[in-house]
Amino acid sequence: MQVRLSPKFKRSYKKLPADIQDDFDMKILLFMKNPNTPKLKTHKLKGKLQSCLSFHLRDGHRVLFEFSLDNSVDLLDIGPHDKYSQWGK
Repeated sequence: MQVRLSPKFKRSYKKLPADIQDDFDMKILLFMKNPNTPKLKTHKLKGKLQSCLSFHLRDGHRVLFEFSLDNSVDLLDIGPHDKYSQWGK
């Protein structure tokens, strides 16, 4: 599976604390092996983000992503759970 990082994702990632970045770095490897592994708590979103999915990181952080038709995944953003309201705009 190919993983593509959006510019917004890259900017948000750089702003995260080092421990959250480390957690993402470990969990993206799990995600690439099996996006539905229970450790990630992958779930489909609702409302304005209904085309997106999310998986959990530590301390309430989430990764927002979409699957593409070419068997790849686009990571759209990363941040705390309360950032969902900003992602929907």
